[in-house]
Amino acid sequence: MNHDRSRDLYDRALSAIPGGVNSSVRAIRPYPFFVQRGDGGHVVDADGNRYLDFVNGYGPLLYGHDLPDQVQAAVQSAVSEGPMYGAPTEVEVDLAEFVARHVPSVEMTRFVNSGTEATVSAVRLARGYTGRDKIVVMQGGYHGAQESTLVEGDVEDHGPSTAGIPEEFAEHTLPVPFNDFDAIHEAFEAHGDDIAAVLTEPLLGNSGIVMPEDGYLETLRDVTEDRGALLIFDEVITGFRVGGLQCAQGKFGVTPDVTTFGKIVGGGFPVGAIGGPAEIIEEFTPSGDVFQSGTFSGHPVTMAAGYESLKYAAENDVYEHVNELGEKLRRDLTEIIHDQAPQYTVAGTDSMFKVMFTREGPDATEGHCEAGCEQRPDCPRYDYCPKNAADVADCDTERWERLFWPAMKERGVFLTPNQFESQFVSYAHTEEDVETALDAYREAL
Repeated sequence: MNHDRSRDLYDRALSAIPGGVNSSVRAIRPYPFFVQRGDGGHVVDADGNRYLDFVNGYGPLLYGHDLPDQVQAAVQSAVSEGPMYGAPTEVEVDLAEFVARHVPSVEMTRFVNSGTEATVSAVRLARGYTGRDKIVVMQGGYHGAQESTLVEGDVEDHGPSTAGIPEEFAEHTLPVPFNDFDAIHEAFEAHGDDIAAVLTEPLLGNSGIVMPEDGYLETLRDVTEDRGALLIFDEVITGFRVGGLQCAQGKFGVTPDVTTFGKIVGGGFPVGAIGGPAEIIEEFTPSGDVFQSGTFSGHPVTMAAGYESLKYAAENDVYEHVNELGEKLRRDLTEIIHDQAPQYTVAGTDSMFKVMFTREGPDATEGHCEAGCEQRPDCPRYDYCPKNAADVADCDTERWERLFWPAMKERGVFLTPNQFESQFVSYAHTEEDVETALDAYREAL
């Protein structure tokens, strides 16, 4: 493949944009390819190279790059009527009502502009509602670029994970390992009266893909209820992708107090949202005392895109299609790694997937999870599959990023560029696309 145009664009970008990119994960070495346009389940770069796209904007593109006609029409209509107003519109009410009808935990929703803004607001809401300060998060979990969650360490010894955050900001954040039953109990034994909320993804989607062990989410629900804290599910990634219209909380059967959304709920446009029971969400101003506001919140173009996207999914076979392709990918990838790299782990659910370069695996393959790790204790891989973010970080991440990712790119398959971010199937993908991807995996692995 020729990448001369992308290289020249990156050269220009380095003089105008820090690091040449506007999001750190795009800083692919030696330089990223620059996308010129999307086409269904593909992207085409500035040099005319065409790639199967399993990044899908890091999750929001449920339909790939070809929006259904009714979504496209709604977006164009909203744009033609004016960019924004600084006043409410009917479509934001329509979208809020749709979310409330389908997501188990939600009665009311406040729309914001990004997943980060949603989780920032949810943390502030939890503190205001409970009158407590401390937040429990999962080690290695990601909840956007916010001071309360960019924290590393453990319950008793932790601090900021990046420059620019005062130590005092991190004092009230308590990191625990995902899937560690003892750690969550110990955190509440030590600090329970001061904990406002536990903030977690229902499954880790930004540290490989790590499914919850049986009973773990239920334990979080029980502990928070017992101690008067809130349970916040960050469904920015999983919302309206895992579990269909009920989201991951519906799939796992655990109802949180507060849910944060992003990505798909805005139909591919910038968005975030905080949902939950009216009693809690009405603590936001102007009905309550927890300040929250934003110039672009409830943007009419985003609201139209999100509402029509979710309506289309409700009326058509969208989830059936993407989930079947996702299962086929994971099932066939499991067979490929058994033959070529038996120490590796296939993970994911619904339309999410990832091959994690774990360093060890079992000798036996019979009885394994056939379409992605389910954290099943009777699976021969159980002791080898990542249980938390630290396990994913112990994978052969350099091999994934420096050797495997470029090999897939040269074979025309665009994956998220490191071991950690999830990959996604879209409604625009076909069985032929999946077979093409599987052939590339066979060659690159």
